[in-house]
Amino acid sequence: MLYPLLLQVAHPTVGAGVRDYSDFEQRPWNRLIRTIDYVTVLVYGGAAAGPAGRRLRDIHRQFKGVREDGRRYHALEPDAYAWVHATLIDTYVRGHAQFGRPMTPDEVTRFYGEYRKLGRLIGVRERDLPKTWTGFREYFDEMTRTELVRTESVGRVLRSVTKAAPPLPVPPALWRAISLPMSRLLWLGGVGLVSPELRERFEITWSARDEREYRALGKISRGLQPVMPERLRIMGPAQLRMRRRAIARGPLGPRG
Repeated sequence: MLYPLLLQVAHPTVGAGVRDYSDFEQRPWNRLIRTIDYVTVLVYGGAAAGPAGRRLRDIHRQFKGVREDGRRYHALEPDAYAWVHATLIDTYVRGHAQFGRPMTPDEVTRFYGEYRKLGRLIGVRERDLPKTWTGFREYFDEMTRTELVRTESVGRVLRSVTKAAPPLPVPPALWRAISLPMSRLLWLGGVGLVSPELRERFEITWSARDEREYRALGKISRGLQPVMPERLRIMGPAQLRMRRRAIARGPLGPRG
């Protein structure tokens, strides 16, 4: 989830909100799990998706302040709020192309229409995102060119990749041995999806070795795709079953 998070916090309003209200540096695994919970409920939650979407929007009503450029912000600004949803759409399509089975043009069109409709559940309005995939690509490229900057939150997200605390109590030596390869894979899979132009704007160093390893990671992942059991390729329903009680107690649940 590094790629969409970088794109999200590079928007000055989203970045300011994360700076002012998020504790992801202290609890990065909580942020990751809650993001997965949100997507899982939205896609697979059925009747629970609508109420969860309204609670998510209600949570964001309180997020307001001043951006790094001195402008006042509110988390529910339509362009910023829709941008977060847009980054997840782009991540699905890019991620499938690089690490799984690339979608056909018809699949992309159908997927975009369906995911755009899911945005209504969280308050992304009909007019906030283009109606067609072609229009979305134009919108996405324009946002990338004109709106995204290296905010303070971009730097914080990048630092958190290598400095994350363990999700469970483990000996420091064991965590260092485990976290180094995990951090490397997270870095390659996330930063590799970022365009070269954005990497330069975000001041991210990307070497020829990084590019080779990123391409190798994609090749290995795509090669594993045909032999993976369906329960591993489509984990959303199982994730929802395992996390149902925790989600109900969390911010998206009726008891959150």
